Amino acid sequence: MKSALFTRHASLLALSSALALTGCAFAHDNSSKAHTPIKKNKVVKPVQGDEFANFNQWRDVSDFIDQMVEKNGFDKQQLQATLSKTHYVDSAIQLMKPAPASKPKNWVAYRSRFVEPVRIDAGVAFWNVHADALARAEAQYGVPAEIIVAILGVETVYGRNTGNFRVMDAVTTLAFAYPDTPNRTARSAYFRGELENTLLFARESGIDPFSLLGSYAGAIGWPQFMPGSIRKFAVDFDGDGRIDLRNSPVDAIGSIARFLVLHGWRSGEPVVFPARLDTTGSEWQRFIGQGLEAKFSLQELKAAGVTPLIEPPAGMPFGLVDLQNGEEPTEYWLGAANFFAITQYNRSFFYAMSVHDLSRAVRMARNY
Repeated sequence: MKSALFTRHASLLALSSALALTGCAFAHDNSSKAHTPIKKNKVVKPVQGDEFANFNQWRDVSDFIDQMVEKNGFDKQQLQATLSKTHYVDSAIQLMKPAPASKPKNWVAYRSRFVEPVRIDAGVAFWNVHADALARAEAQYGVPAEIIVAILGVETVYGRNTGNFRVMDAVTTLAFAYPDTPNRTARSAYFRGELENTLLFARESGIDPFSLLGSYAGAIGWPQFMPGSIRKFAVDFDGDGRIDLRNSPVDAIGSIARFLVLHGWRSGEPVVFPARLDTTGSEWQRFIGQGLEAKFSLQELKAAGVTPLIEPPAGMPFGLVDLQNGEEPTEYWLGAANFFAITQYNRSFFYAMSVHDLSRAVRMARNY
């Protein structure tokens, strides 16, 4: 998920993969998928550039198959037959490689890709069509409608760009051929878990696993949930008896809200506050790079030379958010618990801040 984890879409490239969600059904409402064009699921061919690889001859794959048979009751020959149709995706490997260290991060450039007229206008239109479902999700989970709308805008431009990689190809490739990076072992293990979840999700849903399309990292549908997140967090929010994040924007709405709540969203609290630093000292630097969590008191931060430009409510914990701007000055913000809940969807300060800014832009445009 994600995050939920976990994009993920081509525009986020090396910044991180999308994450995902599950939950319980709620009452059906009028904002049904009939109001929105629906993409029909179909069995698809590998994307151009994929290569055949006999994964069954790989020792790690053989061990994985044995584990799936023992742990999840899969038939060994059937699973071997499935993996014999899986393709190696070199483009997924290349997209997972980190950006060159010499390339500076640029918040302004990143923001401009997501807080822009196409997403703002599409967000207003989506909100108008699905106002009932968004209001219901806000009432049930406490997540504002504009935050849900913004995540869908950043992720897939409201279902327009959900990815054309076969999920089986992407997660199998990354599970057994992850690029040589410092976190290779952990990431390989993560994608082996997602391959397991892909196969389990397909079996539970009664679908061909090769019918699942997604991002180069295997994220699926309107909200770009990884298969494991779908199984863990997603919800049948349109009340039709099944969870379908590929074709149901209403299921996506409820699932995003539930994901955020289960990752620390606090109803009624703000997301961020702008801040200024006293750079004559260096005490503030100890708050940089302290993880994706709001865990410092305002008093601690102020004592270290961090001053909020808008005084937050008393008693809220924060983290110091640094948004690097290339050769221009870095922006600093105080991130509240809700900011860090968004980072659980995609583990990036840039991502969470883009969601925040797009949410405000869509709400302002809709209320104009």
